[in-house]
Amino acid sequence: MKYREFGETGIQVSEISLGTWQLGGKWGADYNEETAQATLETAFEQGINFFDTADGYNNGESEKSIGRFIKGKQGKVFVATKCGRQINPHVAAGYTREAVVKYTEESLKRMDVDSLDLIQLHCPPTDVFYKPEVFEALQKLKKEGKIRHFGVSVERVEEGLKAMEYEGMASIQVIYNMFRQRPHELLFPQARKKGVAIIVRVPLASGLLTGKFTADSVFGKQDHRFFNRKGEEFDKGETFSGVDYDLGLKAVAELKEVFGENNLTLNALRWILMRDEVSCVITGASRPEQIKQNVAASDMPALTDEQMAKVRAVYDKYIRNPVHYLW
Repeated sequence: MKYREFGETGIQVSEISLGTWQLGGKWGADYNEETAQATLETAFEQGINFFDTADGYNNGESEKSIGRFIKGKQGKVFVATKCGRQINPHVAAGYTREAVVKYTEESLKRMDVDSLDLIQLHCPPTDVFYKPEVFEALQKLKKEGKIRHFGVSVERVEEGLKAMEYEGMASIQVIYNMFRQRPHELLFPQARKKGVAIIVRVPLASGLLTGKFTADSVFGKQDHRFFNRKGEEFDKGETFSGVDYDLGLKAVAELKEVFGENNLTLNALRWILMRDEVSCVITGASRPEQIKQNVAASDMPALTDEQMAKVRAVYDKYIRNPVHYLW
């Protein structure tokens, strides 16, 4: 495992990290706390020290699992949590000083820690980025020692740019992959300039970039890849990175010609790691063996100039016009 600077925090994080929304259940009937702990321990053994969670993941069960896992590992792991998605309806008015403090204290209790390594606003509405009092609340929590760092998870490049105007912003979490390339045009250079870490989520475009899906693939009714393709429940860009499914399959077919039939997943992760501005990539896993597969991307050789050019060509051919300017 290779490690990278997390902005200007002085912290080194594993470039392959683990997302933990599945902890506590909801990823198959046999996924339980025992499996959750085994998954976390496998990640740790494989060199992963950055874990991303949120208070809303499985009604707080993910944070509780993380809390049990980190006992005795203080200083060896870095946990990033998020808050805000429990606001219902999820509107800017729900983001107040009081709400941010309340959610922070609840996360502290669930993870049974005195201070959170990193708390991020969880893809708030754009107007929240124009509410200084919300960020002042985070700054105050940091001064009080309840959080060590704060950041934001964003849907749009412009939200990330606005967030970096606030003093103390440690990180921006954003969707970035072979099908979502706009962030590296302006957001990444600005983050580097300001010493802000970039956390990448949805690196495989909801699984499209594994190359395992076909036109006949079936997704369960509780799977966002079934019910959110047009943004029915939340931002459309979170599902297949906003790419039309059939169009995405065409693009994937050409990417397989570049990287081979069974090598797309690791090369898609390695493509992201080609950007020095990226501190870490959040990967998911429903069982320990999947973690070992993802970690292999850290040890892969750099992609060639020819491979990078071909990825851009596929993007320009299929993805740029319908997707590039939306987020």
